[in-house]
Formats: sequence, structure tokens, C-alpha cells
Amino acid sequence: MKQIYIVLIIVLMSHLTNAQTWYNGQVKNDQNSPLAGVTIISTKNKSKGVSSDGDGNFRIELDHPEVDLTYMGYKKKTVVLNKNLNTIILEENTEALEEIVVSASREEQKRSEIPGAISVISAQTIEKTKAFGIEQLVNQAPGVYMSTSKAAGNEQHMMAVRSPISTKSLFLYLEDGLPIRPTAVFNHNALLEMNDVSFGRVEILKGPASSIYGSEAIGGSFNFISKNPTPEFRGSLGFQMNDLGLTKYDFEASKYANDKLGFYLGTQYVQRNNGPVEYSDYEKFAVTFKTIYHIDPTLTWTNVFDMINYRSDMTGSLSQEDYEAGNYESDQTFTEREAQAFRFRSTLDKIWNDQNKTSFNFVFRNNVMNQIPSYRIRQFRENGQLTGEGSGEVNANGYNSFVGLLQHKIDFNFAKSSLIVGSTVDYSPQTYQAESIEVFVDPTTGINTGYQLNDGDFILNYNADILNYAGFFQFEINPIENLKITAALRYDGFDYNYNNLLDEAGPKDSKNHYHNLAPKIGFNYNLSNRSGVYANYSNGFTPPETSTLYRNSFVGVGGDVFDLKPSNYDNYEVGGYFTSEKWKLDAAFYVLDGRNNLVTLRDENDEFYNTNAGKTRSYGFEYGITFRPVPELSLAYNGSYARHRYITFYEGDIDYSQTEQPTAPRSLGNGQINYAPNFLPNFNIGLEYEMVGKYNTSFENQIVNTDGTFSTATYDGHNIFNLRASYQFADFEVWGHVLNVFDTLYSPRASYNIYSKQNTYTVGNPHAFHAGIRYKF
Repeated sequence: MKQIYIVLIIVLMSHLTNAQTWYNGQVKNDQNSPLAGVTIISTKNKSKGVSSDGDGNFRIELDHPEVDLTYMGYKKKTVVLNKNLNTIILEENTEALEEIVVSASREEQKRSEIPGAISVISAQTIEKTKAFGIEQLVNQAPGVYMSTSKAAGNEQHMMAVRSPISTKSLFLYLEDGLPIRPTAVFNHNALLEMNDVSFGRVEILKGPASSIYGSEAIGGSFNFISKNPTPEFRGSLGFQMNDLGLTKYDFEASKYANDKLGFYLGTQYVQRNNGPVEYSDYEKFAVTFKTIYHIDPTLTWTNVFDMINYRSDMTGSLSQEDYEAGNYESDQTFTEREAQAFRFRSTLDKIWNDQNKTSFNFVFRNNVMNQIPSYRIRQFRENGQLTGEGSGEVNANGYNSFVGLLQHKIDFNFAKSSLIVGSTVDYSPQTYQAESIEVFVDPTTGINTGYQLNDGDFILNYNADILNYAGFFQFEINPIENLKITAALRYDGFDYNYNNLLDEAGPKDSKNHYHNLAPKIGFNYNLSNRSGVYANYSNGFTPPETSTLYRNSFVGVGGDVFDLKPSNYDNYEVGGYFTSEKWKLDAAFYVLDGRNNLVTLRDENDEFYNTNAGKTRSYGFEYGITFRPVPELSLAYNGSYARHRYITFYEGDIDYSQTEQPTAPRSLGNGQINYAPNFLPNFNIGLEYEMVGKYNTSFENQIVNTDGTFSTATYDGHNIFNLRASYQFADFEVWGHVLNVFDTLYSPRASYNIYSKQNTYTVGNPHAFHAGIRYKF
């Protein structure tokens, strides 16, 4: 009997020893500032690990309370957690500890294991920047330029990453590693469908990432990672305003309700009235709700809901005379854009054992965009004089998406190797309608004063079902200690089923199929724990957009859809990094060769149309330098130098081969000086410098001069300075920005109009003040 009791006691002790316990904590530096992205891993079970969130908080379930904490620039620390809230202070170190990123494979990886150029906008940077626009965040990354009409201030934008400033589908926008829009329904303004209040971190992977994410990941993939619940109840209430007519209200709340279930809520309302550019009002409401449910120690269920409601005037561009004279009156009085976006993501993460884990993902998207686009307005003339009449359109585009993604990772017991395999299916039925309008024009001022809908006069009316199916794998291995080799391959298939609902307009019904096999191979060689080099080859692919394919790419009413070809890109890249206590350096050289790139041109009726552009080549150098001479002072400069050329391209009988592409600045730069003095805790002041180099706005030698010679229209570039400061006291934080300190006239993007024979411009911020206050609880 005694032996039975002993056995029972041993079994009970073993059960208690293996019981899982939840531990909560917060990680800070020695200046009492929270550290986001700190890796917390069990010392007994290396598969048990989490990262701290934007407030430095973490939550981890363990059967043994001892953990290791690592963070780049700080000493590794081993602590034994207790059941109360653990506050852990990390000490700075001269050694370069690794930063953890997730965007290269949808799995957590050390930066030194990624054979590519990746930039991280950390939670601390987001907090410090106090951005009132997404461009203020992403433009801090080397080689990234998000062009937005800041004076119009309505979040509509273009992008340039290893490419000219354009509206093309060369960029992939992700939320928590999943695209916010389906392939073939790209919108260059898609970031207005995001809620920037919910950003806990931004990771920008430059160059083609089609082997993991699929098409449109050409110039760069922007992964906006949402905030996680916090162990204790936390939140904030904020208000911002500036003298450009903008006001913004935001609210956040977060908490783990118990040991298993946590939630995050982030919402904002933005309004813009009476800005410096006439007819540029806009309103936006956005809300993000996220739940994380730890069903058991090996199974986590995450759900994210996003809802965006947006409306904006569409100002249009300014003529060269109005731009230079400071006359920001708009020719438009009724053009506008409305967007409603709803996204739901549900993810189950299952850890089978120390070597196997699976992620099951389902995404539903519902999106509607209605607009009277300013770029479709045409004014009629006779003998060069306005007639008082014009034309335009009202259009509506909507889709639903049903997406499934399955990804599994296996860690092997040899050479630190691992294999990721996955598949995805995205079914997105789409509708599109466009009806013509009669435009009324004031012939003395050129202002479009009103319009009348030509009810039933459809330009286009169609349904298009889009099916994208794909399979992919990525294999990693360390054949020797400091060398990691990564190889990946993805197959994508696309089926478009186009159904024309009209007899008198548009191409006839058609089915279009595209496919691609995208390989990637690269290596990392770490010279030390503070420096390394890498190289890679990767392929990128993007099929034609449905709006491009079915609008102007056909011959006659009821004709066949024009055979637009998919665009394909090969990227060759080498780079390296170095980190020390005072320095952080990153550099990358790349060559991006494109085939069948799509370009937008205008025909003899001043209508836009798209065509494949033969071959192009972009090549350049991207670099980031950060210097911290003392802990309280940081100096950083991120920049790029690039050339973007047509290798072979003909427009009709004109040969533009071996010429520069338009709207392609050679130089981009962003500088930051930040100072947080020890004698004034919780105060920070920073100076920002933005540089965009000179670029062509027209095709080379497109302009015929009066003497018969040819020339090229250009934009001279600009240099802008912004100043910001913030101070935190008790539970309040206040901040202020001085925008465009020297009141420089500049344009975020300039282009050439072949009919007016001059540049047209959007307008950047004039000298202005922006202020905000936030209460944290």
C-alpha cells in the first residue's frame, strides 16, 4: 500500500511540474522606455517564445518560469518569471543582438537569416514620429518614396520603390502577412483602406517577393503588423489638428480578459476642411478590432476585423502657371471618391511538437469604391476656345473575396534546416459599372461647375470572377556555421471570367488565364555577430489588372480583349549590414530587369490606354546609416541612387529605347536627427530632412521646340525640412510639428501633359503647424 501512495505522489508531482502557467511582463530599457520586439524564449523549451508588443508587454505560457530575453543592441538576460507582473530592464550592449522580423517568410526570423533588403519601422519609431500620414513612416526606409499630395491631405498616393513614381501594381500591401486586396484589383490608393492607429510595426521587404506572397510583390511588400492585446487594461484617447484644415480623433483600448482571451480595439476619425488647395475636403472613419484566444498551450486563434469608411474630393492637378503663382484654385467642383472596405481575418496557429507547426488562415474582404474621377473629365474646345461643355463619367467598382491560406513549417534535426510549404486560393467576384456624364464648364474660368448623368449611357458594365490559386515552398539550411542558404519556389495560376452585361459597349465575353513559376535563391554569410553579407536572385510577376484589361484594351465594340501580357521581373541583389554600439549600416545593390511592363499612354482623343513596354532595367544602390554618439542623440540618413531605363520600348513609330523612364528620380533621401536629453526626461525633439532628386516628367526628347530640336520636360526635385517635438508628463503626452520649415514650394509628383505642353503638379505642404495631445490610461 505504501508503494502505491509513493507512485501516486510521484505521478501527481510530475503532473504539477509539467503544468502550464501564464506569465505576464513588460520589458524596458534603463531609461524606463518600453522595448517592442524583444524575444522572450523558454530556456527549457526553445519552441516556446513570444515577442513584446509596442508597449513592451508580453504574455507567455510555460511549464518552467525561466526565460531568455534578447534584443538587438542590448545584453541578453536570463530571468525567472513570477506569477505577478514582471518588469524587466535590459541593459545596452556593444554587441549586436538580432532583430526579429516576420515578413520574409511569415515566420519569425533573425535579420541576419534573410537574404534580402528589409527595413523595419519599429514601435518606438512609430511612437517617436507621431505621424499623421503613413508616408511619414514608410519614407524613412531606404529607397522608399510614398508620394502623396500633402497639401490636399486626403491620403491618396502613389509609390516608388525600385521603380518610377507611379500608379502601377508593383507594390503589395499586407496586414499581418496577408494582402489587403486581391490580385488584379490593385489600387494605388489602397493604403487609404488601412487604419494607421492599429500599426504596431511596419516591415518593408524590397525587391520581388513573389515566391512567398505571389504577384504584385515587385518593387516592395509593405507588411503592416497590427497591435496585440496587453496583459493589463491599457488605452489612449488622442486629438490632433493643424492649420491645413485637418482634425483627427483616435481611441485605443487593450486587455487580456483572462489567461486565455485578449482583445485590442483601435479607431480613428479624420476630417479635413478648407485646406490650402481648394476642393480637397475629406473624411475617414476606421476601426480595427483584434482578438487572440489561447485555446490551449499549442493552439491559438486570432481574429482581426477592419472597417474603413472614406470620402474625399478629387482636386486634380494644377497647371504650371497656377502652381508657380501659388494659385491653388481647383478646376473641379464635383469630382470625388468614396470607399468602403471591410476585412475579416481568422487564423489558427497550431504547434504540433518542437519541430512542426501549421497556420490556417481564412480572409473575407468586401470592398466598394464609387467615384466621379477628375482624371476622366474632358473639356471640349473649338478653335482652341472652351465651348462650355465637357464629358466625364461616374463609376463604381466592388468585389467580395474568399481567401484560404495554409502554411506549415518543419524544423529538421540537421544543419539548422527547415522547410515551409503552403498553398492559397483567392476567389474574388468583381463588378464594374461606368456611366457617362455631361459636364458644364465655365468658358471664362475653365472651372467645371456641374454635371448631368446620362442615365443608362454605359461606358462599361461587367462582372469578372477572379480565381488565384498557388502553391509554394521555402527551404533553408546552414551547411556551415555562418552560412545560410535559402531556396524558394511558387506557382501561381489566374483565371479571369469576364461577362459583358452590355451589347453596345465593351469587349465581348472572355476567359483569360495567366500563370507563373517564381523562384528565389539566396544566401547569408555572417562575418560576425555584428556584420554580414547576402546575395539573392528572385523573380516577380504581375498579371494585367481587370480594369486595365477590359476597359481600353479592345478593338471596337464587341471585339476581342486585347492580348495584354503579364509583366515579369528578375531581381539580382547583393547587400550587407554592420551594427555596433554606435553605428548601424545597411546597404544593397540591385538590378531589376522587367519584361512587358505596363505603361499608361494617351491616344489622339486624350484617352488613357495601357500597353506593354518591351524591356526595362532599374538598377541602384540603397543605404541606411544610423549613428548614436551618445545614448540620447541619434543621427540617421536613409537614401538611394537609382536609374530606371527603357531597354526596348516603342510608342507607335517613336523609339524610346535606351532612354530614362519618366517620373523616376535618381536620388531619394530621408534624414533624421533625434535628441532626448537626460536633463529633461520624456522630452524628444527631432529634425527631418526629405530629398527627392531631379527627374524627367516626359519621355526623353518628346517635346518639339520651335527651332525643330527636341527636349525633355523635367522636375527639379526638392529639399524639405520638418521639425517635431514631444513631451510626456504623468498620463499625458503632447507634441507639435513644424511642417516645411522654410516654406519651400514643391510637388510630391509632377507629370507632363502632351496637350497643354507643360507640367502639371500636385502640391506639397506649405509652412504649417501640427499639434496633438494624448491621454494614456
